[in-house]
Amino acid sequence: MTKQTIHVVGGGLVGPLTAIFLARHGFDVELYERRHDMRKVDISAGKSINLVVTPRGLVALDKVGLQEKIMELAIPLDGRMLHDVKGEETYVPYGHKEGEVINAVSRGLLNQRLLEAADEYENLNIHFQRHCTDYDVNTRTLTFRNEETDTEEKVETEIVIGTDGAFSAIRKTMLENVTNFDYAQSFQKHGYKELVIPASADGSHLIKNGVFHIWPRGNYMLIGIPNLDGSFTCTLFLPYAGEKSFETLKTKDDVDNFFNETFPDATPLMPTLTNDFFDNPTGALATVKCSPWNIGGQAMVLGDAAHAIVPFYGQGMNCGFEDCTALGDLLESGEKDWNVIFTKLGALRKPNTDAIADMAIENFTEMRDTTADPKFQLKKQVGFELENRFPEQFIPRYSMVMFHPEIPFAEARRLSEIQETMLDDLCANINAPDEVDWDKAEKLVKKISG
Repeated sequence: MTKQTIHVVGGGLVGPLTAIFLARHGFDVELYERRHDMRKVDISAGKSINLVVTPRGLVALDKVGLQEKIMELAIPLDGRMLHDVKGEETYVPYGHKEGEVINAVSRGLLNQRLLEAADEYENLNIHFQRHCTDYDVNTRTLTFRNEETDTEEKVETEIVIGTDGAFSAIRKTMLENVTNFDYAQSFQKHGYKELVIPASADGSHLIKNGVFHIWPRGNYMLIGIPNLDGSFTCTLFLPYAGEKSFETLKTKDDVDNFFNETFPDATPLMPTLTNDFFDNPTGALATVKCSPWNIGGQAMVLGDAAHAIVPFYGQGMNCGFEDCTALGDLLESGEKDWNVIFTKLGALRKPNTDAIADMAIENFTEMRDTTADPKFQLKKQVGFELENRFPEQFIPRYSMVMFHPEIPFAEARRLSEIQETMLDDLCANINAPDEVDWDKAEKLVKKISG
């Protein structure tokens, strides 16, 4: 493979990691980011949902020597703390084995750390305040709006990788120029609003640290994720319209009354609630699927540009990082034809990104509707016991997705659908795990494991 320059458009999370993988394989890389350099300019999170890093993302980070640096930013979370309308709490563990945790990380701090790592490569240049507005397929020319000088810049390219997010300019070019390009975009009827529980006066957390807090309320919910500074990033997920919705929360009194009634234990901990509610934008929850991900060997989209998903499995970033792992594996295989690399990468990843997109929507329903349901908690406990008794044949769906990067998302979804039917059967007429008919359970497990 001759020395080539690769232009990566989008310097969020997947973009810098993609650029690092390419630079480590000897390519010259030009990375373009629309925003200012967030290492030098304070950029408010605003519409950001805090992230969780799971083993799928850690595999990619480890391959480029960044796992340890990123984990310095992380807070391990070992389960959900459910808050009912009376303020009573119920703890539900994510797994039952040592190390089965998810890791809460600030999006901004993670992005900064990735940019710092990318800057260490002499063959990797980063250009900030460059808003990509177009990519000419025929001339292989990128058009940028230089946000600093308010001028247009054109850049001739050899190979382009678009990591420019859910509203990707590179994907838009594909939609306009690729015959039979398959594209689907859908939005949830819910939006989200970022809020905050600040740290206490001594810098400690006001509610339990080390867990993912959820206030499930049927059609909507509030979540809280701890930060290193003692605060919690809270996110309200609420319908756009309806009796209890963003549409009906028009005044400060509306917001105060809604929160006092619905989240009575959280509201006293949020002194800037109404200001945050009206100052912060309402974010949209979008799913994007497309195919193919590439135009021959000249351009490809990765990350959210190829497969934006809703955040309810915490796998959007991890899924994008898996794209980077797969790209790195193909480069290490010795394949030299970019058309082959891009085509193989899309074929390998798309079934799995489609699967996690669907599971993320399903998990939204689970989080807001069923986590507080005793039957849901019973099935969780029975699932853990099945894994204890039959570790080679049964791994619960959540564990497959979060803790087993060796199991592709598509396979996790296939197996979990079978498991759900089995758990419904085993838990139909019982109230506790010790009431399970374990002889029947063994027969069912052996049946589904072939």
